[in-house]
Amino acid sequence: MLARLMLATALLAAPAFAQTQDQPAPEGPPQRVRSILLYGDQSCPKPANPDEIVVCSNAGDSPYRIPKRFRDQPKEDAPSTSWSRRMEVVEEVNRAGLPNSCSAIGSGGQTGCSRQALQQWYQDKLDREVKGSRVP
Repeated sequence: MLARLMLATALLAAPAFAQTQDQPAPEGPPQRVRSILLYGDQSCPKPANPDEIVVCSNAGDSPYRIPKRFRDQPKEDAPSTSWSRRMEVVEEVNRAGLPNSCSAIGSGGQTGCSRQALQQWYQDKLDREVKGSRVP
């Protein structure tokens, strides 16, 4: 039984083996591969010779159009900024030269240093009192 099965398999495989020997083996990789980006309704060009492969990819509508991921960016210019944010920015920039700012910039910048030291001392005092009142 096993011999018949092997004989049938050999007879069926013989024509397939004979067909593969008749065909020439590939000589190697193609001589030239072209990658082309297509825009809009462009069609993929045909290879110039049999040793050439042409790979085409659709890149969108136009090579000059901004990609979709960059089109709808939030605006950060002056007309799209609220007035309250504009005033906060102005105050932040000008704060260094204002009186009671404790800076070397401006005519009254040095006046805030003692005030800032007193605020830091008072905050440290509060932190110590809260820490001391906790039960370990």
